[in-house]
Amino acid sequence: MSTTTAPPVDAEDVLALDRQVCFALSVAARNVVAVYRPVLEPLGLTHPQYLVMLALWQHGSLSVKRLSGLLQLDPGTLSPLLKRLESAGLLRRERDAGDQRNLALSLTEKGQALRAEAERIPAGIVERLGMPVDELVTLHAALTGVIAASQRALAESEGSGRGER
Repeated sequence: MSTTTAPPVDAEDVLALDRQVCFALSVAARNVVAVYRPVLEPLGLTHPQYLVMLALWQHGSLSVKRLSGLLQLDPGTLSPLLKRLESAGLLRRERDAGDQRNLALSLTEKGQALRAEAERIPAGIVERLGMPVDELVTLHAALTGVIAASQRALAESEGSGRGER
């Protein structure tokens, strides 16, 4: 029986796990969402539900299509989240009066009132993370740049897949 041992990892190994942006983003995202969990629990919200509520608090009534674009989530992924928020009495889903094909989302009084409790969340998360606010602001700007770059790369690859240049 032969055993193979992995070659020693070179300091310049481009495939080293700890050098991968995708790995760092994945672990950071999971960990940050886990930091939010106990803060959101008393509000009865999961992290994805919190993101929906943030969008509605900021923009008011929205179509599912518009919300999907803002959160960059597929409408099929949003549907169960919206149903649970509606069951909790936080939002209403109604046919858009202007276009019956679209669902319009609006906050209930209970959903609007929850905003006052949620306003303490950002400061609580900063405190739990124990990072200086200026570092978090810099990180946010860098991540926003990564999002924009990845969206451009995806759009270019979709365009080239259709024979466009």
